[in-house]
Formats: sequence, C-alpha cells, structure tokens
Amino acid sequence: MKVVCVGGGPAALYFSILLKLQNRSHDVTVHERNPAGSTYGWGVTYWPDMLERLRGHDPDSAAAISEASLRWRDGVAHVGERTTTHEGDEGFAVGRHRLLGILARRAESLGVGIEYGSEIADLEQLPDADLVVAGDGANSRLRDRHRDHFGTRSTQGRNPYLWLGTTKVFTSFTFAFAETAHGWIWCYAYGYSDEHSTCVVECSRDTWQGLELDRLPQAEALRRLEGIFASLLDGHRLIGRSDLGGPAPWQTFRTLTNETWSHGNLVLLGDAAHTTHYSIGAGTTLAMQDAMTLASAVADADADTLRPALTRYERTRRSELLSVQSAARHSAQWYENLPRYIHLPPAHMFALLGQRHSPLLPHVPPQLYYRLDRAADQLQSLRRLKQWLGPRLARTLQHRNSVRG
Repeated sequence: MKVVCVGGGPAALYFSILLKLQNRSHDVTVHERNPAGSTYGWGVTYWPDMLERLRGHDPDSAAAISEASLRWRDGVAHVGERTTTHEGDEGFAVGRHRLLGILARRAESLGVGIEYGSEIADLEQLPDADLVVAGDGANSRLRDRHRDHFGTRSTQGRNPYLWLGTTKVFTSFTFAFAETAHGWIWCYAYGYSDEHSTCVVECSRDTWQGLELDRLPQAEALRRLEGIFASLLDGHRLIGRSDLGGPAPWQTFRTLTNETWSHGNLVLLGDAAHTTHYSIGAGTTLAMQDAMTLASAVADADADTLRPALTRYERTRRSELLSVQSAARHSAQWYENLPRYIHLPPAHMFALLGQRHSPLLPHVPPQLYYRLDRAADQLQSLRRLKQWLGPRLARTLQHRNSVRG
C-alpha cells in the first residue's frame, strides 16, 4: 500500500516504523508541517509496562528511548509546609524533542520518507494514497474537514493550566500545592533529563484571575510562579516558550472524542481520535499504543480488506481505552474539586490523590473513603466489593453523562 501519515508526532512516526518492520514493501511517507527539530514541549512520561511493549514491537527504538530517558522513583507531595512520600512508584520520562528525533531516525533508516514543512489540510492533496493516517493532533484539520462524519465532540475542563520547564531536576514525581490569598495553586513536576524537568501549573479560574495570571506577560507570570513555588524550585527558574512575547499560553484541557475513527481511507490516530487529561500522564503512551494496534491491523491489508482492518483497529482501541478514559475524567474532577481534599491530614490527602481515578471517591466522604480503602487493603471481601462496584458505577455514570450530552 501507499500510506501517508499527516503529522510528525510520536504516534505517526511509530506507526510508520512498525508498518515498515511488518512489511517493507509498503510505501510510507510522513508529512510534518513544522521544520525539522522545531517541536514545542518538555518531557513526556511512560511506565515500565509500556517500555516492555516497546521492546516487544521494536527493540531498537525501545533501547534508544530507554537510554535517553530519566527514571524516577517514589511520589512526593508538598502541601503548604507539609510533605509526605509514597514509596515504590516508578516511571520514566524522556524529552519530547529527543523522542521525536529517535523515532524519526529509526523511521528513515527503514525507508520511511519524512517531509518537513509540508502541510496537508485536505485529502485532495493525496489522490494516490491507499491509506491516510491523521496523526495531526487534537486540532486535526483533516478530521475537522469531516467532523460531521466523525461525530467529533469536545468538552472543556474548568481549571487553567500552563505547561512549563525548569532547570530543577526532580528525581521523584512531585506534587506541590501552595495556598495564596486567592486560593490554592499547584504543580506536577518530574525530571526528563539530567538538566531539565517538566512543571505543569494548574489552579481554579478564580485563583488564576486573582493572581493576575490571566493578563500578565509570560515573563512576569513566570516570575510570580517562581515566587509561589520558591521552596520547591530551590532557586531554579521556570522556562516558558521562547517564541511568545505576550501573555503566557494558559489553556483549559479539551477532552475530545469521536463517534467513529475512520472515513473511507482516512483513519484517526492519537489525539486526533481521543484525548485524555494530562494528570494521568498517559497521552503519548496511548497514542503509541494506537500506532501498535493500527499497524498490526493493516499490515497485510489491501484496498479490498482495508475497511475491516480499520474497523478492527477502532474496536480494539475503544475497548482498551474505556478504563483509562474513565480514570482521566475522574482525575481531572479531583483537581477541579481540590477544596474537598486539601485540608485532610497529609498522608490521607496523598492517599486520596493516588485514588483520584476511582469512580467511587466523588460519592463518598473523603475520610470515610480513606478508612474504607485502608480496610479493603486488609479484608479480601471488601477489596472484591470495591473492584466489583467501581467499574459498574463508572459505566452507569458514563451512560448518564452521555444521555445528558
């Protein structure tokens, strides 16, 4: 087949690698609208089970990604002057720029053509393609050309957030919650190299406006945030986008879904198909898992078997994403309802931070949930009840929300 990937992110690049490994006769080209090396972003996270999956699909790129990654252990939460640690958590992070470089070099070594500075906005630009993969992100132009067919829906979260870097290298996944005269503001931070960490700042809209973060120029906003998180940063600076001279690029998270993921020979991949809240640290992982499933589905396809292959891909990934999407929704809601948890004893608050994915938590008083959760760890019957009830409640609430929508 002649396959064209639109968008040069991790999902499209990894898909092109896997497709070539499975069948070298495929003609695969990736079109990226930006110049080579111009990507914006800090570090992305992944977990040990994902590294094993990468090794199973392509040991060469997995080895390069692992070597370029920073491993961190434990979770640390700073709540005002109080600190608590959860031991045993382990994960990895790699700079987005380095990840894209690794995948691009691997793809080109296998014969994939990568065309930078090439913007594709319409299928009419690709008349000879047998398969077009829209991996061009949540703002996909190819998808939006056919949004009525795809049934694209999006919902906006409540909290503004800002994606930053810092020269402070965190060796644990770190949360910091700071109280200001205008309410609480918090950040998630993790190292992704020997020189830098990602630092995502979030707060309620009232706090954002009260601190004037909605109108300060980026440089002044960063200095204000450095003051708020001074004890966390230990004198290190926060780093924003160098190409912006106006206000800092605050956003509210957009949860995006599609009723179907394909239209003729066009198929959606990664954020073009679905987004998951950044607080669960799974966006890049899920996009690359999409690539694994799509590559397997279409490896031996031709014009006559492409449609069932795309249907198989969508059905498989929809099923696999259900629990993750539920976890992401509840995680976002936990932060949007932070006052419900922030004044608990630090160990209790951090325990419920770890339980924020639970569909039960919003419906049970926090202290009662904490005691029940501790008891469930000791009593097998309670643990089974929790495991049985949680998914059923999640499905009921999801159905209720979809009916209301």
